[in-house]
Amino acid sequence: MKPLNTLIQTNDQSHTVISGRFQEPYHSKFGAIQESLHVFIHAGLEEVIFDFPVVHVVEIGLGTGLNPLLAQISGTKTKTKIIYTAIEAYPLEKELTDQLNYAEQLNVANDILQQIHACQWGDFHDFTDLFTFRKIQTKIEDWTPDQPMDVIFYDAFSPDVQPELWTATIFKKLFDHLQPHGVLTTYSVKGTVKRALKAAGFRVEKLPGPPGKREMTRGWAKQQK
Repeated sequence: MKPLNTLIQTNDQSHTVISGRFQEPYHSKFGAIQESLHVFIHAGLEEVIFDFPVVHVVEIGLGTGLNPLLAQISGTKTKTKIIYTAIEAYPLEKELTDQLNYAEQLNVANDILQQIHACQWGDFHDFTDLFTFRKIQTKIEDWTPDQPMDVIFYDAFSPDVQPELWTATIFKKLFDHLQPHGVLTTYSVKGTVKRALKAAGFRVEKLPGPPGKREMTRGWAKQQK
């Protein structure tokens, strides 16, 4: 029998899911929305969204769909076209995604999140004039990027349970398709992760983490600011 995923409420009232397969939460229990905003939107997307009319985002680990929803909201606010690709090996079941309270917590319509989970795999979908979305059901080890990237949200499960996803080989594959101004952000600050990022070519820096976590990691394509 497939291990059961469990919906829970985090400290900022937004939902996350405990993975039955990996026995880890998809987000910080201190707050799903505030963690995603801090690590991926503020530290990642906002580093490029104001400088380019079109931004290509790749996410490793679609999960609950919170990150593309937040990216869509950011692109709408800044009038930036977001072209978003999410890689996901183990999609969540509809019974869980239908219950997610992100739209309510963010005070936005629920249709974007619903489309993220309901749309066909593998194809690009224009949800709005400013947000194009594609999800690919595969393992990151088996996927090869097919377009240049501006921003990478590295949101896989932790290196403690999926060490094979946090290697220099995988990071190099991403680095080779990252624009010169490009940036990768992740919640993990494990030494092996930072060393793998550096070995792949990234300029790595530590940043203050979201509530409940002291630090996070950011990697740049450029070696100098």
